[in-house]
Amino acid sequence: MSSSHASAPLSEVESDKKAKSARKRSFAKLGQVFAPYGFLMPFIILFLVFQVFGFAFSLYLSFHQWNPVAGLDSMRFVGIENYTFSLEDEDFYRSLYNTIWLGLASGISQHLVAIPMAYLLVNLGSKFRHFMTSAFFLPFITSTVAVSLIFVNMYSANVGIINKALVALANAPGLGYTFGWLNDLMPLRWLEDRLLIKPAIAFLQFWKYTGFHLVIYISGILTISKEVEEAALLDGANFRQRFWYIALPHLRPFIFFGVTLTIIGSLQMFEEPFILTNGTGGIGNSGLTISMFLYKVAWEWLDMGWASAMSWLLFLIIAAVTAVQFLFFGRKGLGSHS
Repeated sequence: MSSSHASAPLSEVESDKKAKSARKRSFAKLGQVFAPYGFLMPFIILFLVFQVFGFAFSLYLSFHQWNPVAGLDSMRFVGIENYTFSLEDEDFYRSLYNTIWLGLASGISQHLVAIPMAYLLVNLGSKFRHFMTSAFFLPFITSTVAVSLIFVNMYSANVGIINKALVALANAPGLGYTFGWLNDLMPLRWLEDRLLIKPAIAFLQFWKYTGFHLVIYISGILTISKEVEEAALLDGANFRQRFWYIALPHLRPFIFFGVTLTIIGSLQMFEEPFILTNGTGGIGNSGLTISMFLYKVAWEWLDMGWASAMSWLLFLIIAAVTAVQFLFFGRKGLGSHS
C-alpha cells in the first residue's frame, strides 16, 4: 500500500514537469514565429499612421471643403466639386503647363547629355572616369536649398556672375562682332522676366540632376560584355557604331528607370522654383509649378479639400505618363527585341 501511494505523487510530479516543458516549448515556438513581427512593428505602425492613413485621409478630404484652422467640425462634404473646380481653374492649367515645360526642357537634356557622356567616360579609362563621375555627381548630393540660393546670386541682374560673363564675352577682343549684341540686352533679369524664369529654373535642374543619371548609365554600360565589344572592334565598328548599336540598346532598361524618375521628379518639382521665385511663382506665375500651386492652396489659402483633389489629379497624371512611357520603353515598346 505504501509503495503504491508513493508512486502516485511521483507520477503526478513527472506529468507536471512534462506539461511545463511542453508549455515552454510552445512559448518558444510562438516567440520564434512572432519575434520578426515584433522587430518590424515600429516600421509597420509608422507606415500605417503616416502612409496608409495619410493616403486614405487625403482621398476622403478631396471630397470635402475644410479649413484646418476652423477644426474638424467645419469639414463639409462637397462631392466632386473640388475636382471640377480644379479642372476649370486657370492657375491650375498654367502651373501644369509650367511644370511640363520645365520637365521637358530639363529632363530631356539631362538624358541626352548623360548617355553619350557616360559611354565616353567609360572608354576613357577608370581613373579619369571615377574623377569625372564624382565631380558630376557632387551637385546631386548637395543641399537643394544651398544650390538654389547660390543660383539666386548667380542670376542677379547687377552682380550675378552669369551677366558678368555675358558682358565679358560681348566685349572680348575679336568676339565683339559675334556677341556684341548682348550689350543691348544687359542687364538680363533672369528671375524677373517671364520669358527667362523658366529657362533659369530648367538650367538649375539640368545642372543638379545630370550627374545622377550619368552614374546610372555608367553602371549600365559597365555591364556590357567585353566579348561583345571586342567582337565589334574586330568587325571594324567605329566608336559611333558601337555606341549606337551596342551600348544604346543595352541601356534600354536603364533609360526606362532614369526617365521614370525624371517624370516623377519633374511633376513634383517644388524646391528650386520656390526658392528662385521667392515663393511667388514669378511674374505672372510664369515659374509656378503644380506642386507650388498645391502648396499655396493648402497652406496660404487653407483650402485642404481643393489641395487634396489637386494632389490626386497630379497622382493620376504621373500614373498616366508613366504608363505611356512604359509602353514606349517597356518590353513590348518601340524598338524592343523579342
